[in-house]
Order: sequence, then C-alpha cells, then structure tokens
Amino acid sequence: MSDSLFLHDQRKALRRELRRRRRALTPHARRHADRALCRRLRGLPEVRRARRVALYLPNDGEIDVTPLLAWLRRRGARAYLPVLRPLSDNRLWFVHYHDATPMIANRFGIQEPQTRHGAHRARRLPPWALDLVLLPLVGFDEQGNRMGMGGGFYDRSFAFSRANSGPRPRLIGVAHDCQRVERLPIASWDVPLDAIVSDARIIRPSRSQ
Repeated sequence: MSDSLFLHDQRKALRRELRRRRRALTPHARRHADRALCRRLRGLPEVRRARRVALYLPNDGEIDVTPLLAWLRRRGARAYLPVLRPLSDNRLWFVHYHDATPMIANRFGIQEPQTRHGAHRARRLPPWALDLVLLPLVGFDEQGNRMGMGGGFYDRSFAFSRANSGPRPRLIGVAHDCQRVERLPIASWDVPLDAIVSDARIIRPSRSQ
C-alpha cells in the first residue's frame, strides 16, 4: 500500500470515529459546549476587531457558533456564510447572512444563502476579503493541526493564505473538545490555522505566532 493511500485510509477511519464522538453528545452537553465556546471566542482579539466574519450553520453534530450572531451585529460586524461554487470548482463563496436571508439546501442537503432571489443576485464575497473565518473541524490535536470533512472546500478556498503577501483573513478552527486527539495524520494540502478553539481550550500553533 502506498503512503498516500495509507494516509487516506487512516484519516478516513479517524474522521468516522470523531464524527461519532460529537454526535454522541447529549443535548445538555451540546448547549454547555456551545456557550463555553462562544465565551472563549468573544474574548479573542482577532474576533473582537473583525468586521467581516464567516461562520457556518451547524450540521452533523458540529459545535454551534450561531449564538455569536447577535453579538457580532451589536458590534457592527457582518456575518457571512459559505456557499458552494459550481461542482467542477469545489471552492467557496461567502454571502452576507441575516434574519431575512433566503436560504436553500445545497447538494449536500446543508442550508446556505440563496445567491439568486427573484431579480436580485446576492453579493458574493471572495475568501480573501474576509477578516475572520470560523471553520468547523472534525478533529484537531495539541500541535494545532486540523481535520475537516474531507471535501477540501476550505483548503482549496484558502490555499492563497499560505503566501506571505497580500490580504488574508484570520482562520480559526472550532470544535467540541471531545474531537481532540494526541496527534493527527497531516496532509500536504491542509491549510494551517491561526488558532483552534474548543469549549475547553485555545490552541495557537507556533507557526502562527
């Protein structure tokens, strides 16, 4: 078996186990974790100064960051949700989200802003124009490495952030603390994060300091 195939199988098995862990949380444990996570996020300087913030609607047991929405509005920040670009592209746009935003299920059955509503087209913000992105994680480790759902949408969309020049948003991964492992198998295409925040801890990888 080649190294790349072994890594793929290893990550696939671990992803399945970590998704099982978060789905197994009780409703009470979820609510407690959501509140604890949002308290930690509100205290971070990069969250407090951000004005264009991308987040997500929780799915498949993901920790919920939507309690931040009202707080962001009070601070004059705008919230954005990811929208899948055409199937052949596998990248993300970001569209402003508010209480009256028309929504539609994407090809994975996840709700996202409807980019065309009647005669109007929602403004699509490119990834580099954001100030902050909160990414849902499937897993993370103490070194600040991350594992996503495996589709590579965030990795492709934010691959430009590896460069040292030009504007780029701060990237913060979020997860339940039960999704933490000692060490993750890393792929070369994984985009590094500036921080990882769970309901129990904040991790800042040394490369982002």
